[in-house]
Amino acid sequence: MLTSRTDLSTFAAALADRLPGRWTSEYEEHGAYGAQFVAAEGLWDAGHVDHIVSQYVLSRHAVLSHPDGRQLYITDRPLYRHQFVVAPLEPVGPRIKPHHFTGVEEPNGIAVPNEPARAAAQVVLHLLPRYQHALDTVLRNAAVQPDPPHRPGPPQVADVVTLTWSEDGALGAPYKSVPEDARTAFYTHGFHYDPHQAAFLLPSPYRHDGLALPLQSLVHHLAQKGIGVNLRHSTTPTTTPARLPVPAPTNAAATALHR
Repeated sequence: MLTSRTDLSTFAAALADRLPGRWTSEYEEHGAYGAQFVAAEGLWDAGHVDHIVSQYVLSRHAVLSHPDGRQLYITDRPLYRHQFVVAPLEPVGPRIKPHHFTGVEEPNGIAVPNEPARAAAQVVLHLLPRYQHALDTVLRNAAVQPDPPHRPGPPQVADVVTLTWSEDGALGAPYKSVPEDARTAFYTHGFHYDPHQAAFLLPSPYRHDGLALPLQSLVHHLAQKGIGVNLRHSTTPTTTPARLPVPAPTNAAATALHR
């Protein structure tokens, strides 16, 4: 006969009393399936505790809270009637932003026996040090870089070259539109001057698989000289074909119509 599970509320309160510092316990039963995700939304775990919350229906949980902001999530360990799982929750606050967690390894949770004294020893030995290290790293990131590291906008440039992709697959630019100090770069990076079209064009062998390398090299070279590059597709204006005039009827046909 299967024995019933240990009362989670009693276990969580006993565990809180045995952890260093002043921890308090809050217990909650889930009236609906979705309730289990509310408290676990900030679960700081990428291992088996996260798997348990996402894959099993859980009827209850408890949260231990410390005055310094640390929180521990506790719930049943499915398939193991004499064990619980304990995992840290992510820190919250106006100074904590998503980018502060970048590069910080999740402290992850652990499985503990349903005996509060043994469970507390394992939490103190295996979980709290990892939790504190990750928390200190996040708080340090928040102090050093409070705002997200947005990339700066493009610098202002005096000259801009516009490369056009034509309908026939050619990529190039009119010769006169290319600044004089940029023309050598076109030759260097594979473009040819076509006197009949008065334009720099990339030879046809490059127009498919080999296009990226010369184009990237040209853009990088021009950027170092402070010259911007735009890439455009040529547009062919759509026109309605003119309707041919209806020929006037011949005299014989016209006479036949009037008979």
